[in-house]
Amino acid sequence: MKSNPKWKVSDRVFWLILLGAMVVDQWTKYIVQSKMAEYESIPIIPNIFHLTYILNPGAAFGMMANKTIFFVAVTIIVIAAILYFYRTVPPEQFLFRLGLALQAGGAVGNLIDRLRTGLVVDFFDFRVFPVFNMADTAITIGVTLILISLVITPETKDKKLAQQETVGSGES
Repeated sequence: MKSNPKWKVSDRVFWLILLGAMVVDQWTKYIVQSKMAEYESIPIIPNIFHLTYILNPGAAFGMMANKTIFFVAVTIIVIAAILYFYRTVPPEQFLFRLGLALQAGGAVGNLIDRLRTGLVVDFFDFRVFPVFNMADTAITIGVTLILISLVITPETKDKKLAQQETVGSGES
């Protein structure tokens, strides 16, 4: 499978996606905080999807509550790793680079909350799993895109080299 040269994530696009994810996250959190009281829940689809404003002191599922310094440190390391690793990924690996940009943007969005208040604003409530936010959504979509790209990535140089050796040796 050859890469489509039209589908590239340039450095400029990477930073725009990263910043876009962060801005959308912070904007939606601002709206929720300015329009709702903490613990207020507005049914959008009753018993299925609500907007519920909570302040999360921990990670997913509220795990490791009040470990803000730990989460800030881990997030900074993760963002640095994404930015370092991103530079090694060719622009043609569209889904992989897009996934990294979304992950970094989401991580920065939640980092801003932790640095500002020590708590993360969450509000999407599907009633069957923990309340989450746009940053969490960006991170999840980013991970999904990276996994998809790993499944559909064109053959690696090692596979091509192995095929050439097989063809060159007369084997089929």
